[in-house]
Formats: sequence, structure tokens, C-alpha cells
Amino acid sequence: MTRTVTALTIAGSDPSGGAGIQADLKAMSANGAYAMSVITALTAQSTRGVTGVHAVPLDFVRLQLDTVLADIRPGATKIGMLATAELAALVAEYLPTLENTVLDPVMVATSGDPLLEPDARAEVRRLCTLVELITPNLSEAAVLLECERARNVEEMIEQAKALRELGVKRALVKGGHLDEDASDVFIDEDGPLVLTGRRIATQNTHGTGCTLSSAIAALRPRRHTWVDAVKDAKAYLTEAIAHADSLGVGHGHGPIHHFHAIWPKEER
Repeated sequence: MTRTVTALTIAGSDPSGGAGIQADLKAMSANGAYAMSVITALTAQSTRGVTGVHAVPLDFVRLQLDTVLADIRPGATKIGMLATAELAALVAEYLPTLENTVLDPVMVATSGDPLLEPDARAEVRRLCTLVELITPNLSEAAVLLECERARNVEEMIEQAKALRELGVKRALVKGGHLDEDASDVFIDEDGPLVLTGRRIATQNTHGTGCTLSSAIAALRPRRHTWVDAVKDAKAYLTEAIAHADSLGVGHGHGPIHHFHAIWPKEER
């Protein structure tokens, strides 16, 4: 019997269902993994924006982690919104016991609302050097490097190299906000690799970063390399974005369609 792939997400909750824990669980499930979650923060948000953030008490985050990990060992772990320096430090304690770890250094929502306290940035920067892969967008890469945002693929490559110099093992710098093609830059010890995908004309991109990192985590245990997992996750995300408009959910930046390949066509 084939062993079930288990994947854990450690992140914040989005009650509108498009991002955060909810997007993670959908993306992991759609990519064939049994998804589990540890909630680090509660948010009040919708497709229109974030109106509040409430960090889960540290002791209860630890209790969630200890309880789940004592029973089920995840084949991969995605880490998302951590909100505070204390939460980031707590999660760092568990990294030596986890495998195939992917960190989405969530700092700003699609709507532009901040999701990370300023004093937590240093701790998240340290966390970036402890995981197997980080997936920053252009703004997050700029914050991590304390520099200006990349304006083209060439600058993305330079920033990817700079992240490696900081001690990051692997990085996927996401260029979804560039005006040109939807190009991302993956880098590891073998150097940078540009991954280009087709750009989808839609405003419904709520939760794309959460979805991509979760899909990578779910796929990694069944792929030979990180590059293979990243490529397949990027292809999945592209199709989820392509079908986003068919959902018609919300009045702001709507969610993408995580289950585009599963739902009956007449219900899309």
C-alpha cells in the first residue's frame, strides 16, 4: 500500500477562505497530501482587506505542535504567517525535527495590509536560514535584504544570489508583480534558474503565495528534486489563477480556484 503523504501548515487563519491556513489546506489536498494545521494567528479579513490580527498565545501554539507531532509526523511542513518575533522563535525550535520545510515569509497581504510586526522581521530573517526553501515575493525579498524591490528578472536573480549569501539554502523569488511575464527565480547551490509561466489577466489573486508554498510542500515528498516540486506547483497555481474568475467570490481581490481540476464543470 502506498504511504499517504502528510503535510503540515503552520500559519494564520483567513476566515474568508482564500488565503492563510484555509488556502494551505485546500492546496495541499488538491495536490494529494493529507493536510494538517497549527494556527498561529487569527485574522479578521476578506477579499477586501485585513481589519484585525490576533496572535494565538505562545503556549497554545506549542501545545498544538506537540500534540500533532506526537501522533503524526509530516512528510513536509509549510510555514506561513507568524505575526510576532516570539512566534517565529518558537517555530524555529521545531525545525530540527521537521523535513521538507518551506517558509513563505508572509509580511504583507495582497491588499497591502501589514501582517508582520516590525520587530519580528529579524527573527523571520533568521528562520529563513533554517528551512529548506523560502518563497518570498518581490516586496518580501526586498524587506529581507533591506534593499529596493527588484524591477526586472535580472535584479531578481541578483537578489536571489544575495539571499544565498545571507545563508538561505534555497529560494524561490516570485515575480508575479512584475509587468512582464510571470517569471520566478529559483536558486540553490547550483545557481539561479528562471521559471517562466503565462500571465493571467485577473484581479482575483487572493492567497497565491500561500497556495504556491503549500503546493510545493505537498508535492516535494513525491518529487525527486525541489526544482521538480516547484515547477509542478507553479503549473498548478497558474491553472488555479486561470479559473479564479469562475468562482465569483467576494468583492475585492477574490480567491483562486484551488479545486479547478476536481469540481464539476457545470459548477465552475
